[in-house]
Amino acid sequence: MHPGTIIRQDCLERNGLSVTDAARILGVDRQTLSNLLNARSGISPEMAVRLEKAFGTPAREWLIQQLDHELAEVMRRADEIVVEPFQGLAGERQGEA
Repeated sequence: MHPGTIIRQDCLERNGLSVTDAARILGVDRQTLSNLLNARSGISPEMAVRLEKAFGTPAREWLIQQLDHELAEVMRRADEIVVEPFQGLAGERQGEA
């Protein structure tokens, strides 16, 4: 789940806030918050601090949720990512021992 969905549910809806009201509380542009809520952008470290100050959830938790979401998105297409395994240093070190 995108963190914006969690913000919408846990911060806005739970507190009866509109997007405009929440943007004012957070000190950001309404469009910035709307982009986050609608999964068009992610939680930046600054936004995480703003959320912590406004709603109490630690900034680290918001950033972990964002990272988990991004990693899950990449893992869905991990088979499409082509990488050649690097073996140079491991082979050289084994010969030195």
